[in-house]
Amino acid sequence: MTGIGISGQIARAFIKSKLTPLLVVAALLLGTFAVLVTPREEEPQIVVPMIDVFVNYPGATAKEVEERVTIPMEKLLSEIKGVEYVYSIVKPGFNMTIVRFYVGEDMEDSLVKLYNKLMSNYDKIPPGVSQPMVKAKSIDDVPVLALTLWSKSPQYTGYELRRVALELCGELKKNAHVSEFSIIGGQRRQVLVTLDPQRLRAYNLSAFQIMNALEKANIVVHSGKFSAGNTETVVETGRFLKDAQDVGNLVLHVFNGRPVYLKDVAKISDGPEEASNYVFMGMGPAAAQKGLSGDPAGQYEAVTIAIAKQKGANASIVAEEALKKVEALKKHLIPHDVQVTVTRNYGETAKEKSDELLYHMLIATVSVIILIAVFLGWRESIVVAVAVPVTLALTLLINYLYGYTLNRVTLFALIFSIGILVDDAIVVVENINRHFRLHRIEPLTAVYAVDEVGNPTILATFTVIAALLPMAFVSGLMGPYMRPIPVGASAAMIFSLLVAFIVSPWLAYIVLKNVRHKEEKEGHGLTGTYEKFLGPLIDVKKKRMVALSVIVGLLLLSVILVPLKQVTMKMLPFDNKSELQVVIDMPEGCTLEETAALTREMSEYLKTVPEVTDFQSYVGTASPYNFNGLVRHYFMRSGSNVADIQVNFVSKDKRDDQSHEIAKRLRPELKKIGDRFGASIKVAEIPPGPPVLSTLVAEIYGPDTNRQIEIAKSLKAIVEKTDGVVDVDWFVEDDQRKISFEVDHEKAAASGISTEAIARSLGIALSGTGAGLVHMETEKEPVEIFLRMPIEQRSNLTDLQSLTIPSASGQQVRLAELVKKREGIEEKTIYHKNMKKVTYVTGDVAGTEESPVYAILKMKSDIAKLKLAEGYELKQFYTSQPWLEDRYSMKWDGEWHITYEVFRDLGLAFAVVLIIIYILVVAWFKNFVTPLVIMAPIPLTLVGILPGHWLFGAFFTATSMIGFIALAGIVVRNSILLVDFIQMEWREKGELRQALIQAGSVRFRPIVLTAAAVVVGSFVMLFDPIFQGLAIAMMFGAVASTLLTLIAVPLLYFEFFKNKKCPVEKEKSPAEDI
Repeated sequence: MTGIGISGQIARAFIKSKLTPLLVVAALLLGTFAVLVTPREEEPQIVVPMIDVFVNYPGATAKEVEERVTIPMEKLLSEIKGVEYVYSIVKPGFNMTIVRFYVGEDMEDSLVKLYNKLMSNYDKIPPGVSQPMVKAKSIDDVPVLALTLWSKSPQYTGYELRRVALELCGELKKNAHVSEFSIIGGQRRQVLVTLDPQRLRAYNLSAFQIMNALEKANIVVHSGKFSAGNTETVVETGRFLKDAQDVGNLVLHVFNGRPVYLKDVAKISDGPEEASNYVFMGMGPAAAQKGLSGDPAGQYEAVTIAIAKQKGANASIVAEEALKKVEALKKHLIPHDVQVTVTRNYGETAKEKSDELLYHMLIATVSVIILIAVFLGWRESIVVAVAVPVTLALTLLINYLYGYTLNRVTLFALIFSIGILVDDAIVVVENINRHFRLHRIEPLTAVYAVDEVGNPTILATFTVIAALLPMAFVSGLMGPYMRPIPVGASAAMIFSLLVAFIVSPWLAYIVLKNVRHKEEKEGHGLTGTYEKFLGPLIDVKKKRMVALSVIVGLLLLSVILVPLKQVTMKMLPFDNKSELQVVIDMPEGCTLEETAALTREMSEYLKTVPEVTDFQSYVGTASPYNFNGLVRHYFMRSGSNVADIQVNFVSKDKRDDQSHEIAKRLRPELKKIGDRFGASIKVAEIPPGPPVLSTLVAEIYGPDTNRQIEIAKSLKAIVEKTDGVVDVDWFVEDDQRKISFEVDHEKAAASGISTEAIARSLGIALSGTGAGLVHMETEKEPVEIFLRMPIEQRSNLTDLQSLTIPSASGQQVRLAELVKKREGIEEKTIYHKNMKKVTYVTGDVAGTEESPVYAILKMKSDIAKLKLAEGYELKQFYTSQPWLEDRYSMKWDGEWHITYEVFRDLGLAFAVVLIIIYILVVAWFKNFVTPLVIMAPIPLTLVGILPGHWLFGAFFTATSMIGFIALAGIVVRNSILLVDFIQMEWREKGELRQALIQAGSVRFRPIVLTAAAVVVGSFVMLFDPIFQGLAIAMMFGAVASTLLTLIAVPLLYFEFFKNKKCPVEKEKSPAEDI
C-alpha cells in the first residue's frame, strides 16, 4: 500500500488496534486526575518580583535624603539585571525605594541580586544613615482568607478581640500550606507608665532618667558556672520585670534619704495601648442572606485576621481547612458570644469560578455534540462525543504539567478552543462517512478517507496554532494573564489532530459500518443550489466585481464604527465581583477621630445600599490588601488621616446589577460625604487584568519639584472638569503645620545638656517610647513598657515647653530655656520614577466612555493650551518617559500604558501570524498567489466582529483581539480545505468552473458545521464580562467570515486562475498502486 501519507498511516495503525480504546480510557483518567490535583485560583498568578528597600536618615530634610540616600541607591539598584522600574518615595528622614523586576523574573534570584548589590556597597553609607531594610512582596503574600472577629456584647473591645485572634492565629498557622498571617485592629497589651510632670519636678527627676533606670533594671545575665561537690552549677545575675507591680516598685533614686519608686512619679497601668487605629464591623440590608445577625443601626468594634497561602498551594483547600478548624475551635477557644465572619474567601470564589467554567465547558461540549447529531447524524456525533473529551482531558493534563492552575483564563482557553478543535473530528468523520456512502465499508476506505483530508488538515491545524502562538509573547504585566490562552489552545489543537487520526477513524468505523451502501453524487443536494447562486457570479465579470465590491463595502462600513465611537476600545471590562474598597484620604493634619467620623457617616450611607451584606471600616490602618493593593502599596497606608472601607455584596446570582454598576451608583453619594470633610475618596474595584497605580495617571517631569507641583495643580484642574473622569487626586500632601524646636547650643552647653538628651526627652513626652519588655511567658505578643506624658500635658505648646531636662549638676532645666520655637509647613514628599523626579495626578474613568484612551484624547487639546510661564507648551509623552528633564513635560501612564502594550504586542503578533500563515501555505501549495486568495477572508471577520460588538454595546477588548487573531487561523483553515478540494476537482475533471462549484458544495457542510461549532462553543462565554469580547468576536466573526469565504474564495480563485492551467499535476491515486 504505497502513496499513503502520514495521516493515513497513523489511521491504518490504530483503526483495528486493541490499544486504541485503552488510550481513550487512559486519556480520560489522566484528565480527571489533572482536574482533581490542579490548584484552583480565580485569576492567573502574575509573577512580578517587587522589593521594597527602606532607609532611615533621622532629622534630615527630604531634599537631603534625596541627595544622600535616594539618588546614590537608585543608581546602584538600576544596575541590577532584570530591573524594569525603580520608584522612590522620599520624606523627611525616610526613603522607600520600590524595585520592580520584569514579569516572570524569579523572586529568589531577584532578591539575591538585590542583596548582593546593596551589601557590597555598605561601605558607601553616609554617617547617620541606617542600613537598608529589604522586604519582598509577591502575589503569594496577598491574603486569600480574611476572618473578622466581632461581638454584640459590649464587654469585647478591640483589646479582648485581638487576644482571641492571636490564639486563633496560632492554631490556624499549624495548618499545612498556610503562609503568613496578620492581625488588623485591636490594641496590644501594654504596661503604660504615664509620667506626672509635677511629681517629676518635685523629686528632681526627668523622663530621660526613668527610661535609663528601666532599661538598666530589667536585665538578666548569664554570669557563668562553678563546680563544687562534683556538680556544675549555672549562675545567673539580675532580675526581669514580670508585671506592672514590678514596674511600679522599681526604685529610681534616693531623695531625702527615702527611696523614690516609679509608682511615686507615674501612674502604672496594665491594659490596652492607646488606640492608633480603629476597626469596625457593620451590616447592610442583605446581612441576613449571609447569615449575619445584629443591630443594623450599630457598628461593632472588630479585629480582622488575614491569611495568605504558600506558593503553589491550592487556595480553595487552604481556605476550606482553615474554616473547618475555626468551626472546631468555637467549642473551646473562641467564646460563644464572639462572631467569626468570613469577609474574604478567594479560595471559595476560585472554586466557584472553576466549577462554573468546568460546567460551562461541559455545556459547550454537549452543545457541539448535539449540533453534530442534528446536522451530521447521531452516529457521527458519537465520534465527536469521544474525541472532544479526550482532547480536553489531555490538554488539562498539559496545563497541570506546565504549572498552570485551574483559573478563569486556562478554562476559558479550553472553552474557546472547543469550537476549533472539534473541526478536526468533523472533517475526518464527515469524509469517512462520505467515502462509506460512495465506496465499500471497510477499514481501507476509512484510511483513504483520512488520508484524503489528512495533509490539508495537518496544514490547517498548524495554521491555527501559528495564529495563536505569537500571542504567548505579549510583554508586560498582561503577558502571564494572556499566555494560557495560546498555550492551552495550541496544545488542544495538537491533541485534536492526533485524536482525529488515531481515535476518530477507529470509532467511526465501528459506528458507521452499518450505514447503507449507496452510490450517490457528491454534494448532490447542494450542488444545484450553490451553482444557481455562484454560477452567474463566475460567468459574468460585472456581477463578480459587484459581489466583491459589496464585500469590501461591508468591511469598510464595519471598520468605520471604530472612528465613529460606535465601538469603543478598552483593555478589559470590569468583572462582576462581590466586593469593592472605598479608599479615604483626609487632609494631612486631621485627627483620627475626625477620620473616624467621616468613615462612620459613609458607613451609614452603605447601610442603605440593598446589595451590601457587611462592611468593615479600617480607620488609621489598611484593610487586607488584594493584588491591586499589592501593586499600589495600600498595605503601607497608616496614619490618622487615612481610612479604608471594605464593602461586601451578596453573591452575583442574588442581585441584578453588576458590581461595576453598583460602584458607579455609590461613587457620587460617597463623594458628597467626602467633600463635606474635604477628603479625597476613591472607589477601588478589583481590576480584571493586571493592576496599575490608577486607571488614569499623568506624570509631570521637570527640573524643579515646586514648579512640577504648580503644573500638576493646573493639570489636576483640567482632569477634574473632564466629563467621565472621577476619583481625581494627586500625590501632593495638604499643608500641615510644623513646629521646630531649635536647640540653643550655648545655653545647652552651659547647662551640660546635649541635643540628644533634649530630643529624646521631648520624644518620650510627645510620642512615647518603649523602655523594654515585661517578661510574661504566656503572652502571644511582646508586652512593652511604654513611657509617655498624660494626654493633657502633650496637647499644647505651653505644657510641652514646661518639660524639664536634667542638667549636669542634677538640676532640672525647662525646655523653653534651651530651645527656640520656629513655625513652618511640613515638607512635601518627593517622588522618583526611574531616577527622574515626578509628580503624579491620578483619576479613574466611569461613564459612557470607560476607556482611558478616550479621556486622554479629550484632555489632550486642553493640556496643549496650558500657558507655562517658561514660554513653551507642556509636551505630552504617551509611550515612554521624557529623555531629558531640562523642560517640563508629562507622560500618560496607568491602564493606558498597558492597553498600548497589549494592543501593540497583539498587533505585532497578528503581523507575525500573517507572515507564518503565508509561508506555510506557500510551502504547501507551491504558489505565491494561492495563499493571497486563501488569506483574503481574514479581514472579512471584522464584518461580523465589529457590528457584533456594536449590537451588544460591548467594548472591543484584548480578548476581542484574541478572538480576531484566532479566527484568522479558522478562516484560513476553511479556505485551505476549500482550495485543496478545488484543485483536486480541477485536476480530476479538468474544468475550473465546475471544480469551484463542486468543491464548494462538498465543503459547504463541514465549513458551516465548523462555524456553527464555534458559535455554539463560544455561546457560554457570552455571559462572562471579561471574555464577552472573545465570544462576540468568535461567534459573529465565524458566521460572517464563513458565509463570505464560500463566496469570496471561489470568486478570487477564479479571477486569478481563469486563464491558467491547474497548478496541481494529475497524479496516480493510491488505489492504482494496489
